[in-house]
Parts: sequence; C-alpha cells; structure tokens
Amino acid sequence: MPSISQNKPYRVGRSRTGLGLFATKPIKKGARIIRYFGPLLDSKKKEEDEIENKYLFELTNRWTIDGSIRENIARYINHSCRPNAESDVRPRKRKIYIRAIKNIEPGEEINYDYGTDYFKAYLKPIGCKCDACEKKRKKKRVEARAERLRLKEKAERKAKRKAEKLAKEKAEAQERAKEKANAKAREKAKKKNGKANGKYLNGSGRPKPAGKKVVAGKRKSSATPLYA
Repeated sequence: MPSISQNKPYRVGRSRTGLGLFATKPIKKGARIIRYFGPLLDSKKKEEDEIENKYLFELTNRWTIDGSIRENIARYINHSCRPNAESDVRPRKRKIYIRAIKNIEPGEEINYDYGTDYFKAYLKPIGCKCDACEKKRKKKRVEARAERLRLKEKAERKAKRKAEKLAKEKAEAQERAKEKANAKAREKAKKKNGKANGKYLNGSGRPKPAGKKVVAGKRKSSATPLYA
C-alpha cells in the first residue's frame, strides 16, 4: 500500500471492491482533493494506442493518461453512481483533478463517476458494487421477498377459501343425503303402517262377527212344530 503524507486529507483503505480512498479530514464541497496522473499516451503512436488497462483516463481524442502507476494515489478512488466527487479535466494543461461535489466527512469513502463507456465495459458485466447500486439491489431484494410473501399469503387464502367451500359443499351434500334418507325412511314406515291397518280402515276389510250361516230362501223357523 503506497505511503501518503499525514497532511493529506485521505488514506488508502479496504473497500467493498478491494482498496479505496477514504477521507481522514473534513473535505468541503468544491475542494480539490487529489490529482490523477501518469504517463501521457499518444493515440497516434501504435505502441501507445495498443496499451490497455483499467486506469486509462482520456483527455482528448489523441491524449490519454495512463494512471496505472502506483504513485498515482487517485487510481484507488472507486466508481459510484451517486458520487461525492467528480473529475475536473484540464485538456490544455493535460491534467486531471478530483474535486469534491459534496461535503465529505472523515471516514467516508471518496468516489466519482467513471463514465458511461467504462461502466459498460467493466462494471455492467459484473454488476456495479457502489453503495447506491448495493442499496438499490437491497431494496429490490426486500421488495422481491415482500412480493413472494404477498403471493404466498394470497395463495394460502385462496386455498383456505377453496377448502372451506369444499367442506361446506360436503356438509350440505351430507345434510341433503341425510334428509333424503330420513324422508325415504318415513315414506317406508308410512307404507308399512298403511298395509298393516288397511283392513280396519275400510268397510270391506273389516272382519265379520262369528254366527250362524243363513241360506237364502231356506230360513229356518224357530217356532214349535205342530206335530210330534
């Protein structure tokens, strides 16, 4: 880790993405924090135009600063989609400074936006790990969990209503079957009682009392015979 003068308002320290630059003193909005420097590359020279690394900072279409050297402490400043600093590019002087755009408190990590091209080439494929994006991902995870819970509860309520409906239909079917069976039993009992009592309920069926048989035209006299 490079040595830094104690008079400087920053230090190199561990960050979420590896190493980062952190404020050691309050830094006011608009203050120049550090210079981004390194060898100047000329794109018109083939050997220099073919140099590739993550620390190339383009000044103009022709000139680019190669900030990969370890003496360039500004190389440790990480990207943020909601930064507290910005790059102040001076093409004519061929210099780049990192300037605060917010008040930065001691212990706070210093960061700036690397730009669209760098983001698409290096950060988007692996996912940006800046605080803003981490908070956004965390919020999405919380919302996703809440949505899964909502859908689960909705499914449970639906299943409960369906079970209650089926139970109600089953109970009603059992009640109808019971009423039908009772009605059938009552009808059967009624028919049975009707058959048993039928010969007493109508005249033709009522039994005649026991007695002498009377033959028509041959009525027997009960008088005393005249002759012995």
